[in-house]
Amino acid sequence: MKAPYDEVDITPFNYAVSLIGGKWKMQILFWLWKHEIMRYSEIKKALGEVTHKMLSNRLKELESDGLIIRHEYPGVPPKVEYYLSEKGQSLMPVLQSICQWGHEHIEDNNIQ
Repeated sequence: MKAPYDEVDITPFNYAVSLIGGKWKMQILFWLWKHEIMRYSEIKKALGEVTHKMLSNRLKELESDGLIIRHEYPGVPPKVEYYLSEKGQSLMPVLQSICQWGHEHIEDNNIQ
């Protein structure tokens, strides 16, 4: 007899979590969702305590996974902007649902 968990295909869930899991990824996506186009310094300021190395790594991962687009304009110093890709945009209803859930339950723990 099969165990109930043998019939569940967790692969799609694991894939989705691998893209958005990890510290700062969801916050980066949130800010790009709300501001559409942001420069590196704007993202860093919006996140607050993130280190340069952490932010740089997370942006590279999100770009590699196809969730954000990095556009570099020629010049000295080069101007770089980040924005959500089509794939990243398709994730925004999920982020919106998480935000809505947060609004509905924020009072539960007196978190503000």
